[in-house]
Amino acid sequence: MKSLLAAAMAVFFLQIGGKLEIKDTVEGKGPAAQVGDILTVDYSGTLAKSGALFDTSVGKKPFQFILGAGQVIKGWDQGMVGMKVEGKRSLTIPSELGYGDKGAGDDIPPNATLKFDVGLIKIDRMETKILAPGKGKETAKAGDSCELHYQVTDTDLKKIDSSYDRKQTFQIVLGKTGLIKGFTAGVLGMKQGEKRRIVVPGEFAYGEAGRPPAIQPNATLIFEVEMVKLLAPQEIK
Repeated sequence: MKSLLAAAMAVFFLQIGGKLEIKDTVEGKGPAAQVGDILTVDYSGTLAKSGALFDTSVGKKPFQFILGAGQVIKGWDQGMVGMKVEGKRSLTIPSELGYGDKGAGDDIPPNATLKFDVGLIKIDRMETKILAPGKGKETAKAGDSCELHYQVTDTDLKKIDSSYDRKQTFQIVLGKTGLIKGFTAGVLGMKQGEKRRIVVPGEFAYGEAGRPPAIQPNATLIFEVEMVKLLAPQEIK
């Protein structure tokens, strides 16, 4: 029966808290998207009330973002979880999970409910391994302040940089501090005290340019990261 429903393009409907509406019209295949994944999508956005198109990537370069890093409106960060490659999903997003009472530019008025039709092209997931477990229930999420130690090597384990050598921690606001995509994606979900290895392919590190002489073009980087201190936004003073 499930396959028949999928073929009929009416696989899945979910309403979260009576507000965010998620409807899968094509189920997709493979692993489901989760926080920390780098998603490549095509989309079109319309105003729910009038149907007016305000933005689209169709016919342009696909859009890429880190799920759960606060790089998109909240309705996307919540609504894209669980989607699969080649799937198609409709999101109806209330203004409080969109652009709120300010709207955005000339095309999105204040308090507008938005509808997005999204096709998931690709999921990229960083290879991670927990080297030492953290403590507590809180995990690093968008907007959190993270005090980190790290060491980065190439695939031959040649050291490139280390905050330990400088005896100085590295502080970021997750999703806001400008970092390579693979590092941000890999740190999402860490607990205070946790140590984690993150393998970042060149595409999500320094790309074709690299950072010669230390980092060659398209080089894969291996980070060993320690979450020394984790503070949620309300705890930051």
